[in-house]
Formats: sequence, C-alpha cells, structure tokens
Amino acid sequence: MPPALVARFGEAVALHQGGRLTEAEPIYRQVLAAYPRHFDSLHLLGVIYYQRGEREAAVQQIDAALAVNPDVAAAHNNRGNALKDLGLANEALASYDRAIALKANYAEAHYNRGNVLRELKRDPEAVESYDRALAVRPDYPEALSNRGSVLKQLGRYHEGLASLDRAIALRSDYAEAWFNRANALAALKRHDEALASCDKAVALRPELAEAHNNRGHALEKLRRFEEAIEAYDRALALKPDYADALNNRGNASKELKRFDEALADYDRALALEPDHADAFFNRGIALAELKRSEDALASFDRAIEIDPRHAEAHFNRGSALLGLRRLEDATESFRRALALKPDQDHLKGIYLHARMHLCDWRDFDVQCAELNADVANGRAATYPFQLLSCASTPAAQLMCARTFVVNKCPAFADPLWRGEHYGHARIRVAYLSADLRDHPVAYLIAGMFERHDRSRFETVAISFGDDKPSAIRDRLKGAFDRFVDANKMSDREVAKLMRELEVDIAVDLNGFTDGSRPDVFAYKPAPVQVNYLGYAGTLGQDYCDYIIADRFVIPEKSRADYAEKVVYLPESFMVNDIARKISARTPSRAEAGLPEEGFVFCCFNNAYKITPDVFEVWMRLLGQVEGSVLWLSAGNAHAPKNLCREAQARGIAADRLAFAPRVPLNEDHLARVRLADLFLDTLYYNAHTTAADALWAGVPVLTRPGATFASRVAGSLLNAVGLPELITASLADYEALAVALARDPQRLAAVRQKLARNRDAGPLFDTGRFTRHIEAAYTTMWQRAERGERPQSFAVDPIKQARP
Repeated sequence: MPPALVARFGEAVALHQGGRLTEAEPIYRQVLAAYPRHFDSLHLLGVIYYQRGEREAAVQQIDAALAVNPDVAAAHNNRGNALKDLGLANEALASYDRAIALKANYAEAHYNRGNVLRELKRDPEAVESYDRALAVRPDYPEALSNRGSVLKQLGRYHEGLASLDRAIALRSDYAEAWFNRANALAALKRHDEALASCDKAVALRPELAEAHNNRGHALEKLRRFEEAIEAYDRALALKPDYADALNNRGNASKELKRFDEALADYDRALALEPDHADAFFNRGIALAELKRSEDALASFDRAIEIDPRHAEAHFNRGSALLGLRRLEDATESFRRALALKPDQDHLKGIYLHARMHLCDWRDFDVQCAELNADVANGRAATYPFQLLSCASTPAAQLMCARTFVVNKCPAFADPLWRGEHYGHARIRVAYLSADLRDHPVAYLIAGMFERHDRSRFETVAISFGDDKPSAIRDRLKGAFDRFVDANKMSDREVAKLMRELEVDIAVDLNGFTDGSRPDVFAYKPAPVQVNYLGYAGTLGQDYCDYIIADRFVIPEKSRADYAEKVVYLPESFMVNDIARKISARTPSRAEAGLPEEGFVFCCFNNAYKITPDVFEVWMRLLGQVEGSVLWLSAGNAHAPKNLCREAQARGIAADRLAFAPRVPLNEDHLARVRLADLFLDTLYYNAHTTAADALWAGVPVLTRPGATFASRVAGSLLNAVGLPELITASLADYEALAVALARDPQRLAAVRQKLARNRDAGPLFDTGRFTRHIEAAYTTMWQRAERGERPQSFAVDPIKQARP
C-alpha cells in the first residue's frame, strides 16, 4: 500500500485499540475499497462486529479474512469466540484447535478452548487447556480463576482454591475470581470465608449480579436467611431474569417456613427456565414440607426427567414416597440415588432404613457394618435416628450425632441467652415437639403435663406439628399455661419468642425424630436445654445441657458417650400416663385374627426394629412351642409378605404369623393386646411405648438389653414395674426363658399376677410420683444455672407419696 494508506490503517488500529470503534470502522473500509484482499482490515473489521455484539456478521467477516490467509492463529481464535457466543460450541472448539495447531504456545487460544470445554461439560479437558495456557503464561489471572472454578466442579476443592488464590494474588481487583473463590470455600464448608470473598467481589463490582447471588448462598449456609433474601433481591434488581437467584431466594424463604413465597419464587424461576432441574427439585422439597407428598413427587419426577443423574432428586423422591408409604418405590429411588452418588449425606442410612421397614434383609449385616465404618470415619452416611435400629455402640451413636450437628445445626455464634438472670417466682419450662398430637409421645406424657405443680412451675408448649383436631390434642392444649402453634414460624422466630418469654428450661421432646427443629436450640434461647423422651440417644450438641435418663438406660460407665450431662431419675426415665384408658371389651381371638387355641407371642414394634438375628430366635420359639403363633403389627403392606417368606425359609409355615392392622383408637388397641401371652422385645431398638402398652395391658415383656440407650428402654420399664427377672443377659437366655414361660402356664400366670399387682402399686405408672421426680430434676438444673454453674450430672432422690 502507499505510505499514506499505511499510515491511515495505523490510525485505524490506534482508534480501535482505544475503543473508538465507530471511527476505526470507516478507515478499515477505506483500505478495503482500495485493497479488497487486505487481510488485517478484513479481520479487524470482523473483530469490530464481534465487539458490537454482531456475532454472525463477525463470523462472516473473519471467514472472508481467512479466505485470504487461512494460517493466522488470531483470526481462528477470534472466530471461535464469536461462534462460542452464538452457542455453537463444537464449531468454536474446532476454531480454537486450528489456532493452536498454527501457534502451539497461544495462551489465549488455550484459555478460550478451556472455556468452551466447560460449556460442553468436558471439565477434565478444560483443566488441561487452562494448564497449557498457564504453562505459556503463568501470570494469566483469568485462566487461573476459571481453572479454579472447574476444579471446584470436579470436587478438587483445595486445588481450585489454590488456583483462585493465585489469580487474586496477580490481580487483587478481579471480582470474578473473588466470587469463584467463594464457591470453592462454600464447597469446603468454610462459609464465613466464602461470605468474606463475596463481600470483596461485591465491593469491587457492585453491579455483578452473580456476586450478590453467591453472597446470598453464603449467608444461607450460615443460616442468616433474612440477609440471604436481601442479597438475592439485590441480584434480581440487577438481573430480573436471573432464574438461579430466584431459585436460591426460594430456598431461603423455605428455610424461614415461608412456603408460599418459596413456591412463588420457584414458579418464577421455572417460567424463565422451564428446564431448571434444581428449581423443580427445591419446589418438591417445599411441597413435601407442606405435606403435599403427591405434588412433591411430581416435582421430583420432573427434575429427574430433565436431569436423570440428579442424585439429590432421586434421594428426595424416595423421601416423598416414604411419606406416601410407598416403601418399595422409595427403596428403588434410594437405590438409584446411591448408584449415582454413593457418598451423598445420609443416603446409605435412609436406604437401609427403608429396606428395614420392608423387612428386606438382603446383605443386611454387610450394610450395617459399612454404615458403622462410615460413622467411625466421620462420614455423614446416616441420620442419627437410623443408626439406632442397627447394631452399634453408644460411642458410634455419639460420633454420628456430632457429625450431623457439625454439618447441619452447629451452635450459632450469637446465642440469644447471654447469662441473664430472670428471677421468676415460678420456673418457666417450655416443651418443644412436633408430636403434641395423636402420637405415642403425647399419650405417654399428657398426664405429666397436667400434674405439674402450678405453684412452682409455669409451662409452655411449643408445637411444631400439625393442628389436626383430636381428643389428645384438645387435652394437651388444656394442660399448659400457654400453648403456641409454631408450625409456620421460622427457627429463629421460635427461639426469639422463647427468649422474649424468658423461658428458664427448654425441653426437646423430639431429638432427631421426624419434625425436629434442632436449629431452635442452636440459638441457645434458654439458660437450660434438655433432651428428653422423644429420642433414645445423645444429640451430640454442646448447646444441649442435659439428657434425662435412669441408671439402667445409661449406666455410669457409658456417661462419656453422651454429649449431655446425665440426670438420673430414681426409677425409670420414661413417663407414663395413669389415666390411659383401655376399652372395657376385649375382642375375641377370632376377631383379632388369632387361632382359638395356642400360645401367643407378640411384638407390636415397628417393622424396622425387627432384625434377622432376633427373628431367627422367634422362629425357633415357634418351632419349639407347638401350636404357638407370633402376633405382629401389620405396619405396612410389604413387611408381612417378606416376614412370611423369611419364616418359611426357616421351616415355619406362614400361617404361624398373625398381623394386627391399625385401629383408630388407642384404647381399642390396648384391649386387644390383652389377648397376647408374652411380648417379645427387639434387640437394638427396643419396644418403648409399645412395651409400656403391653405392661399396662397386663402382658409381660421379655427383653435382652444391649449397650445403647435405645436397646435398654424395655429393661428400664421392667425394673420399674418390679419384673427384673424378664431382663436376660444373652440371646440364648432370652430364647430359653421364652420357651420356659410358654411351656409352664403356672409360671407365666405367676409373672402376670405379679405384673398386675405392681402395675397398680409400683412406680412405673405413678404419673404423680414421676412428675415430682422430674420437677426435682428441673429445680436442680435451674438452681445451678441461677448460680452461674456449669451443667453437671446428678441423680434425683426418690420421693415417696401416694398416687393422686
């Protein structure tokens, strides 16, 4: 070109580099008018199209340049960028590959190639491309940042964090690197640090919606849900069509029990992105919380239809099916989740537990051993409750509980109670439970609530369960000074209410059972917090001060395996209601589905408590006691079928097993229990309420205690009712005593007569006596707190008094 036109082209390049595109473009065209095959003008005009967002024109223009000279790496790289933005990832990849073939040490092309491989979900290859870019240019912050993000996706969190830290060291004002760093820290569960990284990103680029979204996620993980919603709102103000932020906002609302708001957010996210699998997944969780199990199932099904490898959706689909009592379908969902993501928190435990409901014992011992090994290694393989029904130890159950608490409900850094002294005339005791309804816990404890000494105690009920009308619900509502329906309140709202009410002692009647709200206690709203009755084990929490027990369920040698300090009541830890009714009419054996003659062994425990080792003994009993039957709870539609099959495999005819269907009224169930001759306890998770039912109905209970709280409850009840001779030391003794009682009617009659005497005269069913004991325990706890003393294990002295 003539020197004047060369100079003119140089002027265009300078303008272009200065961002003055509208001034550079006509000069490139001027050059092309004189020299239509001028490669640089053709190429750079294509770059201008790209910079203006005209991606298709950019590709056409760069193609024209490449027709002149196909061997310029930069043109292939820029063509790849335009194709990538057009959503043509594979074509873009081919362009980057051509650029690299022409110039092997082309750092930008390796970097861009990594970006398109990320879009194609080829993450390991993306890391390799970033590594090649960094081999050429070690000080490439964008490559380091994106590499760190991909490593996080691959589960290589520490490597990802190191890569992001290098990016930030090179460029401290790199907002994207800061929020990618937050993602890596969140994956490592270092949520405070993640929040700090998000704050830095937001300070650098307040307009970056993604940074506000990530900040909301960090706040959500820190259980600061109100602040999380504010962060998501900022993200949405910047980017109203941000489906991920809407989905996340719904999650925060869900945690605050604002389910209608959560569902509205999920629906808005799905209106924007109809194939947003996570929004369907989270919508399903919210619907499940609302007990809309069928609707929840439909949402999980849609999430799986969109993403068949969504392991969490398969898991929660299984949980929804459990709620619908579709146990076989639930088990299949858990199995699929396990195949996709075997290390998913709590999955192994719930899968085994679902199969135990079905009495499906294939590979049972192997799965129990694997579960215990995971627990010992600090893995969150099971919810604590599901370990109770497996062979385990108090130490294992403590480890399991602590792992759960650390991951799900650690203590909040800002406790609501901070050492204040209330100085109440009456000790204020709050009972928190999802079971203040038609539930075994309610039937056990209602009489105690009614018998509290109102001159010394003020009682509050905080109910997390539904408010379905029933006689027991009405009775409970009348038993307290104040009854709070907290079903729709957030955990923090409940905790703040307790602090405002100046509750002295908060009693957790749920523990880790269905409907529990451990975060309420994690706020430390009361000076004294107590684990009682609902959960037969330790809660593993520093913020739970005491567990109420007796010397049988928690022997002195086992105290170290409980996070709480142990309060020993003098007879049994279990409260019973002396006012429980038994229907006057006992049904006939035929009406109950029993043969007219023959010894009746029974066990009305839930099917998941029955394990192969005890069932083996039961079948040998049927073989040794001619004409005898085993009467079990029908429970669900599948367990009886499997139990009959297991019986036949052991040489026992299926008709030797009888199954009792559920009856609407508890007093009718107690009346039919009278037809049994001997209650046979399960091993690892004893009969609790069902043992009390049998003893109240006059049926002796035979047990073999283990080492854990859950395996020693029936023994506690037998001691309190004066029948320690029914507590055996081994399975062999258990079997021998069962046979002896079944073959010796006079010996069994003597035991039943002793039970009848002790039931009415002994302490087990003396509700007034028990209430005075637990009040003495509360008083000591309260006095220690008033004196500023730390919780300490202690024993309550027995109080002698007549039955009210």
